[in-house]
Amino acid sequence: MNPDASTLWKGPRWALAVLLAVLGMLGPFSIDTYIPAFSAIAKSLNATPVEMQQTLSAYLFGFAFMNLFHGALSDSFGRRPVILWGLAVFTLASIGCALSETVGQLIFFRALQGLSTGAGIVVSRAVIRDMFPPSEAQRVMSQVTIFFGVAPALAPVVGGVLAELVNWHAVFWFLVGVGVVLLALNWRMLPETLHKDDRQPMQFRNLMRGYWLLLTDIRFLLLALASGVPFNGMFLYVLSAPAFLGDVLQLRPTQFFWFFILSIAGIMAGSWLSGRKAGKVLPKNQIMQGFRIMLAVSVVNIIANALFAPHALWSLWPIAFFAFGWALMVPVVTLLVLDLHPERRGMASSLQAVVGSTANGIVAGVAAPLVMHSAIGLALTSGAFLAVGLGAWIWLHKRYPEIG
Repeated sequence: MNPDASTLWKGPRWALAVLLAVLGMLGPFSIDTYIPAFSAIAKSLNATPVEMQQTLSAYLFGFAFMNLFHGALSDSFGRRPVILWGLAVFTLASIGCALSETVGQLIFFRALQGLSTGAGIVVSRAVIRDMFPPSEAQRVMSQVTIFFGVAPALAPVVGGVLAELVNWHAVFWFLVGVGVVLLALNWRMLPETLHKDDRQPMQFRNLMRGYWLLLTDIRFLLLALASGVPFNGMFLYVLSAPAFLGDVLQLRPTQFFWFFILSIAGIMAGSWLSGRKAGKVLPKNQIMQGFRIMLAVSVVNIIANALFAPHALWSLWPIAFFAFGWALMVPVVTLLVLDLHPERRGMASSLQAVVGSTANGIVAGVAAPLVMHSAIGLALTSGAFLAVGLGAWIWLHKRYPEIG
C-alpha cells in the first residue's frame, strides 16, 4: 500500500471505487457489445461466418497478449500513464472499427481494441491495492466485481438496441464515446498511486526475472486458476444467449432481458455480501462458501437438465445463483493473488488476467459454438469450468493452508 494513499485522493472513496470499476468493465464490455450486430456486420461487409469469428478472436488474442505487459509497464512507469495511453488507443481503435469498410479492416481495429482494453482491468486492480488496506480493498474489489460481472450481461443488450434502432456502426461510435468520457475523467481525476520507491526498473532481465518468479510460484498459478476459470461457467451462457434463450428456451427477443436481470441480480447480491464480510470472515472461508454455492447449483443444474425438458421458468435461476457464488468469492481470491508478491502487483494482475482471458477465448472460440444449442451441454460445460477452479483452490488449500 502506498504510504501517501490518504493524500492522493481528495474526493470520497466511493467515487474512486466507481472510477476503477468502470475501468475494469471496459474489457468485457467491449467484447460483447457488438455480438448482436454480427449478422448486420456480415451482410454489410460481405463477411463469412469464419471471418466474423476472426473479429472476435483477434480482439481476444490482442487482449490476452497485451495483458502480459500492462502490469509490468505500470510497475515501471506508474499506473496513470498506462491507463491513459490504453484509453487513448482504445478510442482511436473504436473509431477505426466504426469507419471500417472491409472485414479485414474491422479485424485489424478489433485487435487494436483488444491490445488496449486490458490496461483498465489489469492496472485498476493494482491501484486498489496501492490505495487501500486489505479489508477495505476487499470492499472496493467487491464493487469492481459488480461492474466486471454486469458488463458481459449488459453489453449485448446495449449493442442489440443500438444495432436495431440505428445500425452496426452506432455500436462502435458508442464505444468511442465511452473511451472519450473515460479518458477525460481519468486525465482529470486519477492520481498516480505507485510510490516512486516501489517502481521496478524497466529492463529485460528484470522483466524476465519477474515473470519467472510468478510463473514458477505454484501458489500464484493455482490462485489464478481459481479466480479466472469459474467465471466462464457464467460467461458461457452469456455468449450462448441468442441460441440458448431463443432456440432452446423458445423465448422471444423481447423476453431476453429476464436472463440478464437475473444474472446481474446474482452478481450484485454476491458482491454486496462479499463487501459486507470483509474483515469479518477469514478469506479462505469466504472463498469456500462461494465455491460451495457454485458447486451445489451446478450439480442441481446438470441433474435438472438431464431429467426434464428445459423451460424458462426454472432454467434461468441456476445461472443467477452461480453468479452469486462467483461474485462472493472472486474479490477475495483476486486480492490474495496481488498480495503474494507485493513488489510486483501490476505484473501479478497482468498474468492473472491472461489466465482469465485465455479461458474466455476458449469459451468464445470452442466451447460456446459446440454446446450453445444444448441445455445439458451448457450445464455440463459450465460445471467443468467450475471444477477446474475448485480443484485448483482445494489443491492450494491443502498444500498451503496458511493462505487466506
